[in-house]
This record gives sequence, C-alpha cells and structure tokens, in this order.
Amino acid sequence: MHYSPGTHPDLPAPASTVGVRGWLVHNLFSTPLNVGLTLISLYLLYVAIPPIVEWVITDATWRGETREDCDRLGACWVYIRVWFKQLMYGRFPDDQLWRINTAYIVLLLAAIPLFLPAFRHKHWVGLFLLVVYPVFAFVMFYGDTAGLELVETPLWGGLFLTLVIAVTGIVASLPIGIVLALGRRSQMPIVRALCVAFIELWRGVPLITVLFMSSVMFPLFMPEGVNFDKLLRALVGVMLFSAAYMAEVVRGGLQAIPKGQFEAAQALGLSYWRMMVLIVLPQALKIVIPGIVNTFIGLFKDTTLVLIIGLFDFLGMAQAVATNPDWLGFYVEGYVFVGFGFWIFCFGMSRYSQRLERKLHTGH
Repeated sequence: MHYSPGTHPDLPAPASTVGVRGWLVHNLFSTPLNVGLTLISLYLLYVAIPPIVEWVITDATWRGETREDCDRLGACWVYIRVWFKQLMYGRFPDDQLWRINTAYIVLLLAAIPLFLPAFRHKHWVGLFLLVVYPVFAFVMFYGDTAGLELVETPLWGGLFLTLVIAVTGIVASLPIGIVLALGRRSQMPIVRALCVAFIELWRGVPLITVLFMSSVMFPLFMPEGVNFDKLLRALVGVMLFSAAYMAEVVRGGLQAIPKGQFEAAQALGLSYWRMMVLIVLPQALKIVIPGIVNTFIGLFKDTTLVLIIGLFDFLGMAQAVATNPDWLGFYVEGYVFVGFGFWIFCFGMSRYSQRLERKLHTGH
C-alpha cells in the first residue's frame, strides 16, 4: 500500500485503552486512590463471599422432609420446600390453586406481544390487560360465580397477595397521579387547591398510618351493617398513597417541558386535552421514567406493611411459618428467600426501565 507524502497509516489503539485491560485501567486502576479502593474492595469480597457460598450452597441441605434432615452447618432449603405453597399462595385452598396459576399464565401470554417489536396490535393487547384482565383475574381469584368456589380474601397470602396489591397499586396510581399533576398545574383555583390539598395530605402521612386508618378507623365512620373487605380498603389506601407521590413525579416532568411546546400546540389550535395527550405528556413521561419506576419499586416493597392489618403477604407469610413449633430456628432461610424474591422483581423493573429509556431516547 502506498501513502502520499506527509501521511501515515492509522495505528492501533494502545493496548491499555481497549479490551479487558483497558476497562480495568480506566475503571479500577486509573489513579492511586482508585487502586487502593479496588484492593480494599477485593479483600472485603475475599472475606465475605466464601462463607456466604458455603452457607447457601456448599454446606446447605437440599433434600429431606423434616427438620431432622437438616445440617445446621449450612442453610436448610428443605424448610423452603416444605413451606413453598404457603409462601407462594398463603392459605388458598390446595384444590383451587389452578385458578391462580391460570391467571398467571394468561397474564404472561398476553404480555409477551408487548415485548415483540414487530407486533402491530399492541393497543388491543394493552386494552385487554387494562380492562378485561382485571375482571377475569378477580373472578378467578375470588370465585363465587361461574361455578367457582368462593375463596375469601383472608385466605389470600404469600407472593400472590403481594403481587395483587403491588400490581393494583401500580396500575391505578399512574393515571390518578397524572390527573392530580395536571390538576395541580391547572389555572382553575378550586381544582388546583383540591389537588394540592389531596397530594400534601397523603404525602404527609406514613403508609403504615394509612393502612391502620383504613382497617381500624374507616369502619367506624360507616353506617351500621355496612362494611368493606379489608383487602379492598388496603388496596384503596395503597393506591391513593402512591398516586400522591406519582403526581409529584409527573409534575416534575411537566415543568421540564419548554414553554414553547405549549405555545406551539396552542398555535395549532389544539384543545387542552389534545395538547396534553398528543404533545406534552409523551415528552414529560419520557423524562420522568426513572422517577416513575422508582416509585413503583418503592410501592412494591411497601406492600410488606399490610402485615399490620392482618394480611399475610410474602414477608408476612415467611414470618408466620417461622413460628411453627416444628421448624423453629429457620427464619433466616425464610428471610433470605423472601429477600431474593423481592430483589428479582425490583431488579427486573429497574432493568426494564433502563431498556425503555434507551428505546425512547431521542437526544441523538
């Protein structure tokens, strides 16, 4: 190959800036301080990881039926296997578990097309999930119709109850929060005052107080003989509590939209709601995706507070089975299992939000 005078062939990048070596140099050994922090971190991992691996895997007991089969040197995962049904479904009747599993399968099959880029009818799938599926799921879970046996909500529990509370709160709090955020920015004084009062009231009260009031105090204000299901009261409390926080997240996104976007929409002759739905909200919601998902994750973990009103969610059921006289002393395995379950769901939501951010990113 010939080069004109004064030109030189492109040289490869230095080995210290590319590949694994380049990543290590740039992220772990770029400065003396980073070198010291890296060495300290490696030492802490060396000290902490081997005992954890031994307890969880190497010295753990995986087979057996009773506590006598467990070796106390490691974790007793037999305990989780024996109580797995209670941790997953609570006290739901064994012969009716197919109803929950069927609802899970329908939800999974309906949600798969939403993740397929080539699928064209996602709006119909979304409409089914938001309108039809909740009715179907309630009929399957509660029964007392279509020939299904009645299963009252006090029998619901475990991860199943956690998902019911979390999904209901997440799905309902987002639209309510959007309406509250728009109301707080409204030019109508009464609407704005009502929205501000609602948001500040619910944000100023701990969720544990909301649940306690919904379970204990709310029935006192109802007429004699009128009462609502305890789970329904908890769902409404969680939904409204989360909606107040969601409203502030969405309001932050609305304030980040340049004023020119509003003026351009008005110049086109768009009505207020068409301007919001077609121009403003899509941009605002894209900006606050991290905040929205952060609120969802917080709500998912806050579902554990329903234990104070007698609803045994995932964590509550783990605490309940730990009091069984035949399995005393194995609460650590239960907490580890529950913690890992919560981590899977929260990590999944976090990763999906990052994927959604990259997909909707238009900065390029």
